[in-house]
Amino acid sequence: MIPILEAVPNFSEGRDLEKVEALVDTIARKGVDILDWSADPDHHRSVVTYIGDPRSVISASIAAAEFAVREFDLSRHRGLHPRIGALDVLPFVPLRGLLMSDAIAAAHEVGQAIASLGVPVFFYGEASNPPGRGLAELRRGGIEALQDGFHENRKPDLPSSAKIPHTTAGATCVGARDVLLAWNVLVAGIDEEQARVIAAKVRERDGGFSGVRALGLYLRQREQAQISMNIEDTMRTAPAAVYEEITQSVSEMAGEIVEIEVIGMAPDTLVLPGSENKLDLLNLDPKRVLSFRVNEYVQTREG
Repeated sequence: MIPILEAVPNFSEGRDLEKVEALVDTIARKGVDILDWSADPDHHRSVVTYIGDPRSVISASIAAAEFAVREFDLSRHRGLHPRIGALDVLPFVPLRGLLMSDAIAAAHEVGQAIASLGVPVFFYGEASNPPGRGLAELRRGGIEALQDGFHENRKPDLPSSAKIPHTTAGATCVGARDVLLAWNVLVAGIDEEQARVIAAKVRERDGGFSGVRALGLYLRQREQAQISMNIEDTMRTAPAAVYEEITQSVSEMAGEIVEIEVIGMAPDTLVLPGSENKLDLLNLDPKRVLSFRVNEYVQTREG
């Protein structure tokens, strides 16, 4: 069986498309398959999704970290999304012929390489010790909360002696996890405070759906509100159920859902039969479905 590892790094740059495209090219040159990339000017953030054999994915991820340290300056960064690093988040996901332990090993190897660049590293998800450290606790308050140095309850794993973030690259969260759904629901006719109320209704922390992380934001460039979400286990929490709750809340506020964005690749549970009539604004090309692209990758190498 051909082993396939996925990486989904998030970078704090979403406005300079020339640089983002150069970053994607840098990653692709390491022999991985780029499945998707996107850049958002309001979030000032880009996300790249790629797969390959573990060695190639590790090599591509280190190259991506080197590019981010060299080209992105977090000290000048202003965006909607919480962030603590130029390369902010780097999760590894075992997809085929691999165990979670393989993804953890990749996370630790790449974390060591990033730390050698002078960028402090936090491990999260299955890669932390003990497993299960969340991103929210690491990024709360953004890089601004770390300007005076790392706090007693928020110290990096590598190097353990680090006192302050890198001056321009900040710190990086490196993790291992299962497949998740990252998506945004765009809404017209409501304000930022109403978006925050809806986000609180659906996120786990405030009594909403299990494994849902959500932010309510207002996008100035689009003049629309956004519910920005991750669903960590789409088998346990159906995306359609979360969407129905948002739809009802938006209707009660006299707003209108205008678009659904999937960031990165879509898990199969988002496109299962029966979801189409509920997620009526979702029009995914098969090439955005993760299992389709994994099968395509395997066929090109076994054929």
